[in-house]
Amino acid sequence: MKYPKEYLEEIKTRIKVSQVVGKSVKLKKRGKEFIGLSPFSNEKTPSFTVNDEKGFYHCFSSAEHGNIFDFLMKTKNYKFGEAVRELASDAGMQPYRFTVQDEEKQKRWKIYNSILEKYTNLCHTELVSEKYPEVLEYLNKRKLTKKEINFFKIGYAPNTNSFYEELKKEFDEKQISFSGIYYFDENKKKSVDRFRDRIIFPVKSLNGSVFALGGRALSKKNFAKYINSPETEFYKKGNNLYNINFAKESRGKNEDVFIVEGYMDVVNLHKFGIKNVVANLGTAMTERQIDLIWRFFKNPIICLDGDVSGQKAALRAAERIFPLMKPDYNIYFLTLPENLDPDSYINQKGKEAFVKLTKSKVEIQNFVWSSYYKDVDKSNPHSLTLFEKKIKALCKEVKDVTLGKYFLENFMNKINELTPVTNFRRNNISKFKKMINPLQKTKDVYKQRNKFKEIELKEFSILFLVINNLDIFRKKIELISEITFSNNTIDELKKKLIDYLLSEKFFDRKKMKVEDFEEKFKDTINVIIENAPIKTIYKNKNEAEIILMFNEITNEIKKIELRERIEALEDKVSINLDESLYSELLSLRSQLKEG
Repeated sequence: MKYPKEYLEEIKTRIKVSQVVGKSVKLKKRGKEFIGLSPFSNEKTPSFTVNDEKGFYHCFSSAEHGNIFDFLMKTKNYKFGEAVRELASDAGMQPYRFTVQDEEKQKRWKIYNSILEKYTNLCHTELVSEKYPEVLEYLNKRKLTKKEINFFKIGYAPNTNSFYEELKKEFDEKQISFSGIYYFDENKKKSVDRFRDRIIFPVKSLNGSVFALGGRALSKKNFAKYINSPETEFYKKGNNLYNINFAKESRGKNEDVFIVEGYMDVVNLHKFGIKNVVANLGTAMTERQIDLIWRFFKNPIICLDGDVSGQKAALRAAERIFPLMKPDYNIYFLTLPENLDPDSYINQKGKEAFVKLTKSKVEIQNFVWSSYYKDVDKSNPHSLTLFEKKIKALCKEVKDVTLGKYFLENFMNKINELTPVTNFRRNNISKFKKMINPLQKTKDVYKQRNKFKEIELKEFSILFLVINNLDIFRKKIELISEITFSNNTIDELKKKLIDYLLSEKFFDRKKMKVEDFEEKFKDTINVIIENAPIKTIYKNKNEAEIILMFNEITNEIKKIELRERIEALEDKVSINLDESLYSELLSLRSQLKEG
């Protein structure tokens, strides 16, 4: 008997390849992958790689390749069933027993999914047929493109349609009723399409199977603007998220994910290239939804409307989620301007403005603090007492006791600052505070630098040295002219810098002035000056030392570029084990080692 595809996919979703392999192979992180000595051959130089994002391991020395099930079968001599049972147990899942009940459930699932898939296809065909210009006009007003309509398979269920008759050609009435698409109208004595005259959004499981629907009303006569499929044997709203099947594919590129309220928010953010976005299907965020998100992303960002009701909803969500916090994971809150949701904000102001807005996101503990504190009467001891008790009670609910303790300590430090005694003490230790400020500035700079790639920071250092030592690099112009930078803007700035170095107008300058450059370069120059790591150690160095630092950094850049070429080649070799590609890979690895 075969295991259901959904069951196997769920195991693979819950367990990373590196977790399974790491129990028997010592792995080291390298870029997006892990590397270690092959368990399939006797080697001294590691040629065994693991890629969690793609879900496989590959051994270059023996050509062994596979997933978590293959690894146990090949290294422990397990049969497939044994591998599935062990990994299911590790994943915290019930063993699949192949009982009559399991087989019947699997049959029901196939029918249930087939009905929903067919209904989705019927609705999508109706929408793209252009028979309903008023529907397309509405979607056009909402800024939806054909590309997004096709990608998300958005559809339309006409007020009067023959979908039920179409479905009856393959399924019986009981099976159709079980799908949740139709309900029986006692007055009319017939089954009625609950999604009629609505735009249809298919909701998919982690492996991409349609298992629910969302419907957006077009007529004001409908009792609710949005409705969702009723809960069934296979679909529970509080366990799932809209677009999680696509969003999880971006997890290797980003540890952040945006949690929005509506289908349109997801679709329009996706249109602007923001693919790490999910919606919570019209429910209050549940523990199961947070756990699902944390499987793939460390930093969920909950986006909520800036109006009063949006803020109240945000606080309720924070209070529910706060006890679930874990040391290795975080949750942020992002407040949008009043009367704007993510959909309308990004359409009005564009992606750049939205990305800039996300920098104002607030960690959950700070969001809770500010939400509680704004209602406190600072001059009233009773109000302050209730505030403190509320904070302490919330921290006691945190399941991770150690984390709860540190949350409480953080809150109590803030509360202590509200008291007159502490205020007096703070005023008298201003000198001590001044000593602490540089440390905070260092932390801020470190956070800022984390936004840039390693190679970008190296390039910043190179340009920083040139900017601050014009007299030295005017004599060594070939050093800077030979470099091609990874970013087009920075490469263009390099050319302008060379012109600047050679210009008679600035020939006696030792240090560059930002105002001498065009407006479009000024921001880039300021970013370089602010974030170049070299700026902390370059001062008081003579010419020979400056040139030595420059050469060391350029060599480090070459190594980074070499590693990137190796990673790209490893991807090709893992798909096609070509002898010439493998030889090239070994040559590049040798160059890196000699480096």
